[in-house]
Parts: sequence; C-alpha cells; structure tokens
Amino acid sequence: MALGDLGKRISDAMVKSIKGAGDVVGTTIDITRKNLVDGLRGARDVMKETSGLAGDAVAGAIHAASQAGAELGGTAKGAVIGAIKAVGEVTTVTVGVLSDTIRAAIKGTSEVGGDVATVARDAAEGALATSKSVGIGVEDAAFSVARGAIQGAKETGKDLASAAKGTIQGAISGTQEVGEDVMTATYSTAKGLVKGAAEVSGDAATVARHAVEGAIEGAKRIGVKAEDAASAAASGAVEAAGEVSESTAKAVTDAVSGTISGIKVIIKTPFKKK
Repeated sequence: MALGDLGKRISDAMVKSIKGAGDVVGTTIDITRKNLVDGLRGARDVMKETSGLAGDAVAGAIHAASQAGAELGGTAKGAVIGAIKAVGEVTTVTVGVLSDTIRAAIKGTSEVGGDVATVARDAAEGALATSKSVGIGVEDAAFSVARGAIQGAKETGKDLASAAKGTIQGAISGTQEVGEDVMTATYSTAKGLVKGAAEVSGDAATVARHAVEGAIEGAKRIGVKAEDAASAAASGAVEAAGEVSESTAKAVTDAVSGTISGIKVIIKTPFKKK
C-alpha cells in the first residue's frame, strides 16, 4: 500500500525520533497518536476517512522502523495503540478500525520484508490491550483483530497459518495485560481466524490447528493453563467452521482434535464464556 500524506508525515517524524530511542513502543505511540489526531481533525468526513487514515498511520510507522533499523514488532504494537487512542480522542472506535489497523500493520510489514507472524503477534497484543479503554469488549475486539490479520496476510500473499498463530498469541498476552478474560479472547480470536480464512478461501483447517498451537504457546508464556487455552481455541474454531459449511466443520474438527503440542485438546460446544 502506497503511503498517503499522513503516513509519510509519520514516517518522516519516526525516522528522526526512533533511532536510539530507549522506548520504541512509547515513542511510536506518541508520534502516531499526535499525527493521527491532527489528520482526523482535518478530515472532511471523519466517519468515512477514519479507517483509511488509521491504517496509513500504522503503515507509515512500520516503514519508518524499517528505514531506521528498529524492531518491527514493538513498532507495530506502538503504532496500533497510538492509532486506536487517536481515533478514540476524535470519534468512536469501531471494530472495523481495529481490524483495519492490524491489516495495515501486516501489509506494511510485507512491503518492507519483515516477519509478518511477529508483527501480527505484537499488533494484536497492542489492539487487545487498548480496546477496553475505548469501549470495545474483548470478545468483539478479538474476533475483529483476528479477521483483520487473516485479510492482511491474504492480501499480501503471506502464510495465513503463521499469521494466525502469531495473532492468537498476541491476543492472549494483550488481554491478560488489561485483566480481561483470557479464555474468552482465545475463543473469539480462533473463531475470527477460522471465519476470516473461510472468507478469503484459505485453508480453514490449517489455520485452526495453528491457532490451537499458538494458544498453547501463548498460554504457557503468560502462565495460564495450556489445556484451557487449547480447549478455548479449538472450540472457537469449530464453532466458526460450523457457521461456514458442513465440510468445513468436519475438516476443522479433525484438525483440532486429539493431541496438539503435547496437550490433549477437548472441544466444548457450546463454549462457556465468562
């Protein structure tokens, strides 16, 4: 995606500030938020332009990090947080905005040759850690972020499964960061990943299995039960698949059944969310 005026402005500001910055995430949040607030306030139609401007801001930050040799994951997290905060200052943050910021982070990363899975993880972490503060519940936020990640990966020709694995890991850590229910986030992220994969004609079964693997790794990283995370992810994946078609439901159920990464997976339908 070619950067617009806002993306270029953020990129220029970031390149000058990010070199040698001790706090890449914090620096990125501040620059993205300030410039996007200015851009939104100058927009002719804020409601129509919000998602596009937010995406441009995130992509601009990613491009700047690449030029400056900064870590892309931390930059993506900061850019997503800054973008969501900026939108919240000027207008209402919608689930579409969350989705579009993740898409932009992945697309920008692809353009500079970065690791999409890592950026998907850190961008999702930032989105889930911030969504509560702008009035979006964890279930809706996780689902939308997941779909955005799949769409971004598809649009750039990147591996959907790797993006899915990174996204659910980030959703888990971001949710824990703000004290929300991790299992609900895990379930909803897996549901969004599988639904998103089906929408772009991707391999939903492979995405589902990688989502469970990512949930297990993400749970272990933050010290919650891997068995519970595996069950939540598998249950969300199977529910989403059932809404697509009978054949998709069978393929996904087969993919997430049994033992994955050393964990016995128990599918619970319906899944009981808090």
